Amino acid sequence: MSKKAFNKTKINFWVDVLLLVVFLLLCWASVVTRYVFPVATLSEGWTLWGLDYLAWTDIQFAILCAMLATVLLHVMLHWTWVCGVIESWNRKRRGNGSAEKADTGNRTLWGVGFLIVLLNVLGLGIAVAALSVQQAMP
Repeated sequence: MSKKAFNKTKINFWVDVLLLVVFLLLCWASVVTRYVFPVATLSEGWTLWGLDYLAWTDIQFAILCAMLATVLLHVMLHWTWVCGVIESWNRKRRGNGSAEKADTGNRTLWGVGFLIVLLNVLGLGIAVAALSVQQAMP
């Protein structure tokens, strides 16, 4: 095996293939839980390949987590490109095409900060949902 067996192009290709496979699995599991099983309130006693509705929703959530991890890896592998596009847009907007590019450390800090903001927004949405859920009155 040569030293260049896993260059950046091959890694990106296989991450993208993995992302496609995980996306298709998520679509498949979502259709199974939505259209193959009866509605959740009537699904007790129904099984598919020995797994009940709750097991299938657990599988669906596990696939979703795998997809999120793969998307994060995909974005990390393309982070330099993403930052370059944003820098280009900012230079055009400000009208100084020869501005200095941000260094790798700044790009990393911006990426981590952006991820922290996204996770906080997601957490806030989950917290609002958790505080707003109500039991239906009979």
